Amino acid sequence: MPIEPTPTAAAGTVLVTGGSRGIGAATALLCAARGWAVAVNYAQDAAAAHAVVERIVAAGGNALALQADVADEAQVAVMFARLDAALPPLAGLVNNAGVVDRAARVDAMDGARLQRMFAINVFGSFFCAAQALRRLSTRHGGRGGAIVNVSSVAARLGSPGQYVDYAAAKAAIDTFTIGLAREVAAEGVRVNAVRPGIVDTGIHASGGQPDRVARVAATLPMQRAGTADEIAHAIVWLLSGEASYASGAIVDVSGAR
Repeated sequence: MPIEPTPTAAAGTVLVTGGSRGIGAATALLCAARGWAVAVNYAQDAAAAHAVVERIVAAGGNALALQADVADEAQVAVMFARLDAALPPLAGLVNNAGVVDRAARVDAMDGARLQRMFAINVFGSFFCAAQALRRLSTRHGGRGGAIVNVSSVAARLGSPGQYVDYAAAKAAIDTFTIGLAREVAAEGVRVNAVRPGIVDTGIHASGGQPDRVARVAATLPMQRAGTADEIAHAIVWLLSGEASYASGAIVDVSGAR
């Protein structure tokens, strides 16, 4: 029996937070190739976000760069209002924006580090999901849609001696995914998560380990890191109608790690 194409892609917009680089950029580009209009959120790097938009538009797609710090609830509300005014109705959200910090033990972490880690990685996902639900949920008059949260295998590995705070924040995303999926399952909204393993993106440099992928690749089960495109394909599948009965799922895309 042939698989029907997604019913939402041709008719709606997907917002990708942290969409200017890495997994977010790969996801934005793949969503556009599949027919979505794409809102590319970024916090600081406007040039990178606009470069993603330009690639989408040059290929005949519809995209807009939207600046907002997802940790700021007011900025998130303004971002969604701008999306409403400029793009087709929202049909999907990818909660991808996230940060790591430099490797440290828990007894060397301070409150400022923890506040930043959870504000962006956890609170930001809540703020964006709340805004999305007000547009997607049939409870609010919406037509349904899909939310995909980007977690990490760190959530089940714990990342001892590196960043237990990041692992804990991603574990919160796993619980958030399951709870929210059950909360809105009867309202036409599916909620899932992808848990990447080590992926070759710039996030490692932002955590002070630009050589991490090269350093650990040989120790990984597949003896290589994943690519942003490989993670993007899993995310876009979960957004699509091909995953119409998947909700509350946490999909490891980790090369058996």
